[in-house]
Amino acid sequence: MSFKIAIIGAGSVGFTKKLFTDILCVPEFRDIEFALTDLSEHNLGMIKAILDKVVEANGLPTRVTATTDRRKALEGARYIISCVRVGGLEAYADDIRIPLKYGIDQCVGDTICAGGILYGQRNIPVILDFCKDIREVAATGAKFLNYANPMAMNTWAAIEYGKVDTVGLCHGVQHGAEQIAEVLGAKSRHELDYVCSGINHQTWFIDLRLNGRKIGKDELVAAFEAHPVYSQQEKLRIDVLKRFGVYSTESNGHLSEYLPWYRKRPDEITRWIDMSDWIHGETGGYLRYSTETRNWFETEYPQFLDAASKPIDPANRSNEHASHILEALETNRVYRGHFNVRNNGVITNLPQDAIIESPGFVDRFGINMAAGITLPEACAATCMASINVQRMSVHAAVSGDIDLLKLAVLHDPLVGAVSTPEEVWQMVDEMVVAQAQWLPQYAHAVPAARERLSKSAVKTREWAGAARRNVRSIEELRAEKAALKQAG
Repeated sequence: MSFKIAIIGAGSVGFTKKLFTDILCVPEFRDIEFALTDLSEHNLGMIKAILDKVVEANGLPTRVTATTDRRKALEGARYIISCVRVGGLEAYADDIRIPLKYGIDQCVGDTICAGGILYGQRNIPVILDFCKDIREVAATGAKFLNYANPMAMNTWAAIEYGKVDTVGLCHGVQHGAEQIAEVLGAKSRHELDYVCSGINHQTWFIDLRLNGRKIGKDELVAAFEAHPVYSQQEKLRIDVLKRFGVYSTESNGHLSEYLPWYRKRPDEITRWIDMSDWIHGETGGYLRYSTETRNWFETEYPQFLDAASKPIDPANRSNEHASHILEALETNRVYRGHFNVRNNGVITNLPQDAIIESPGFVDRFGINMAAGITLPEACAATCMASINVQRMSVHAAVSGDIDLLKLAVLHDPLVGAVSTPEEVWQMVDEMVVAQAQWLPQYAHAVPAARERLSKSAVKTREWAGAARRNVRSIEELRAEKAALKQAG
């Protein structure tokens, strides 16, 4: 087979390499072309050198090109994969820093909550530019695979406004299933069969079977509470399991941001989170992790380049959906996964226009969703709160309506649990002014927002959050990695 895959935001070096090697685990795909594109020539050069080395070390005919000209990369592409973060870590820092001034403590802040909504405002205009290019220069019927957060908002915009065949992809379901298999004592993750449905980052394991035996709430709660690690790292997640009756796919820290109950009181936050790793609830944890990862890669690049000379081992193919979807579409080997698509009746008690994450099967006829799923009422209610925020956020991003943007933020569950309407109005003004360079649709609203800020009487505070850690230096990271290696 010979076709072209374009990767937008390919400067996300580690993830791009994983996608690349996963796809090349499919024997029929050895003779394809990867077109990498990114705003950063520096990052493009680094990732191209790594992928070229993979190709050379494995004696492959695969072609790798790299360009900052996005349309050139998209020309004739059959598949387009996006992993972009518009505004990079600079804008992301504001997504965490500014809400903290108003008492909003986020762990990740890239899905909903104040940070995720503003992230969507930056991404959606760019996503729609991608869609325009795909319609104009990509192969007829090209498929857009979106890995970028906020997943639901980006996918919603691409489908409703971009008019491109789009699927959103995430790995939360797989990670949650691995945890469940472990606590239940499965010898292999393949022993666990499950139906997981909801919306991205709020997907629920509504049916669990271990070797064909149905697993109920009480057995699952007992298994998690008996686990020496997860009982401490996933306290909030276990509490939700006890109350809702089903386990959430999302990590302890991420889940805490989507609910109005666990992060609204600073003195309560530490009760529910765990500081052993950023993903369990640390304030700004993903921002710190992302910053450290970027610094580590820049410093240790020669090691990454050297590692690229190892043979590709299909046994190490990851469970990221992209390579498996492409394999199913191109070879008709059926793949079952969980995909972000427009609902259209798949989940009976969520809106038709919502972007859901639910089971589907892929073959040469496309992605075919398993329809007729009904969520438990509490799960549907929690998803609905986020869906309403997502819908307003998407429409605000497309229209540049700052009043609708403020209403979206106001209706966010955690924001509404912490902040007053006056605080929300000022916070959004402050975030729009701070991020104006990435928000062209709000250019007309920035002068008035700046004027309101100069006259506002709403008080803020400089607060690092309830559980903040400093970014570690390269020396500290080296020492930690060495200690872990020595410990075995």
